[in-house]
Amino acid sequence: MVDQQIQGRGILDERVLAAMRDVPRHRFVPSALSPRAYDDSPLPIGFDQTISQPYVVAYMTEAAALPRDAVVLEIGTGSGYQAAVLAQIAAKVYSIEIVPELAVRSRTLLDELGYDNIEVKAGDGYRGWPEEAPFDAILGTAAPDHIPPALIEQLAIGARLVIPVGRFQQEMTIVTKTDDGATTQTTLPVRFVPMTGEARQR
Repeated sequence: MVDQQIQGRGILDERVLAAMRDVPRHRFVPSALSPRAYDDSPLPIGFDQTISQPYVVAYMTEAAALPRDAVVLEIGTGSGYQAAVLAQIAAKVYSIEIVPELAVRSRTLLDELGYDNIEVKAGDGYRGWPEEAPFDAILGTAAPDHIPPALIEQLAIGARLVIPVGRFQQEMTIVTKTDDGATTQTTLPVRFVPMTGEARQR
């Protein structure tokens, strides 16, 4: 998976490659789908949610440009896989999941796997996690139709928000917080489940 799907497509950060090798992806998919866990595709995990394609997980992790001892916020815990990959690199990962059942399931699995630097809570990620801000990076694993302002506010200066944006046509968007505001760039077309909650009501 790593050699062909990830490194072969240009992911070069050794920390990301090591994390993708170390995290047991098959533990994060339904048991019936375990034989397909390392396929080059997203997979359903229930509750109309998916575990992202391995390349996309690696791409977002590299794009976040995590500094040493990073504190990271993830919007959309889902299966817990992206949080586990981040936790291999970051000092602390905070993750919010709007589906309570997924939050409980992911928290239980991450605890079983020994990830003691991940904190998961059930809630609407549109507002972020202000009590723990500022963050050295924020990753969104569900697509809003606009960038939630609170997430930019909760970035540290120089930190990045990596998030898919769009309702019908989505683009991976990287927002970098600056002293004067923020810069935004779009990179590749993607397809994520939509962000639910407050973002869908605005």
